[in-house]
Amino acid sequence: MVTITEAEVLERLRGVEDPELHRSIVDLGMVRAIEIAGGRIAVDVRLTVQGCPLTQRIEREVKDAVGAMDGVGGPSVVDVHLGVMTPEELRAVGAKVRGGAGQAQGAAVPPSPFTSGELRTRVLIVASGKGGVGKSTVAANLGAALAAAGKSVGLLDADLYGFSIPRLVGLREAPRVITDGVIIPPEAAGMKVMSMGSLVEERQPVIWRGPMLSKLLSQFLGEVQWGEPDYLLVDSPPGTGDVAISLQGQLPKGWIVLVTTPQDLAVSVAARVSAMAARTGQRVAGVIENMAYLVCPHCGEETRVFAGDGGSALSSELGVPLLGRLPLMPALSAQGDQGTPAVLSAPGSAEARAFEALAQRVLALDEAKP
Repeated sequence: MVTITEAEVLERLRGVEDPELHRSIVDLGMVRAIEIAGGRIAVDVRLTVQGCPLTQRIEREVKDAVGAMDGVGGPSVVDVHLGVMTPEELRAVGAKVRGGAGQAQGAAVPPSPFTSGELRTRVLIVASGKGGVGKSTVAANLGAALAAAGKSVGLLDADLYGFSIPRLVGLREAPRVITDGVIIPPEAAGMKVMSMGSLVEERQPVIWRGPMLSKLLSQFLGEVQWGEPDYLLVDSPPGTGDVAISLQGQLPKGWIVLVTTPQDLAVSVAARVSAMAARTGQRVAGVIENMAYLVCPHCGEETRVFAGDGGSALSSELGVPLLGRLPLMPALSAQGDQGTPAVLSAPGSAEARAFEALAQRVLALDEAKP
């Protein structure tokens, strides 16, 4: 007969992670007690919040981990008792997640884990010189296409004044605050998503000055538990204002993807973003020309809605790839209003194929430039 000790059970549980914080439940102090008696093993686990949506997953993984130990008769002999952490325990969790001794009220926001570029995450800052070129629609649909291709994706809506990502991806949940400095982002369209639109009513204006916006952006990057996604897409506000500057400072390893429409005016404005990137040492990874043409639904003929060949001209001027020429697609507008990206709402459609092809070019670009 094999004798199981509490220390052995605890060591086995070290391999079970909190699915939101991506840390071992042992290291986070979530395992309160272990009792071995009468051929059964009881594990007392304290959750970070009451009614945690992933309770069943945590319980199952604890049962499976302990039940697979030599001398244990499988998950059926493992009892998991679930409780909730005290405020003091939550503060300790927050300190461990942030990697420090805690965060006093009024303390500085912790630095973004993406700042150093040590994570394997590829940060793509989807930017434009002006509004109205479809930048947010491109960011949302490109992110959804990358997720559909099997990549883990975070989508940060940094357009803090003109947020539209929640509507575009059908985001209905608010982020969950575990404790000071530890925020769990909601998920939509297969992505972790964070937006000002999750914090205010959709039609409520954000009347903030630059320093407040920069601090909020720092919180979105430093306190939100993104994990280590394959891609973090950032929907940057148009132009070269306060938030765009803060993004460049906090995401120095980010790659900028410029979105423009064909006409010369949009191209000249988008070029200003490239000029700012050159000053801050960031890389422009490529150009996307949006609304390049309209396909007739009856005969299939392509019609240029805007004059110019801006995407090709801008990519040639900057010496970067033209990642795609996206047509003006009425169905895409309707899908955005409904909160369903094309690859999910209309698989196989022209708009879905367009973003799937764009995602493949982005994946190839990433492989070509480590």
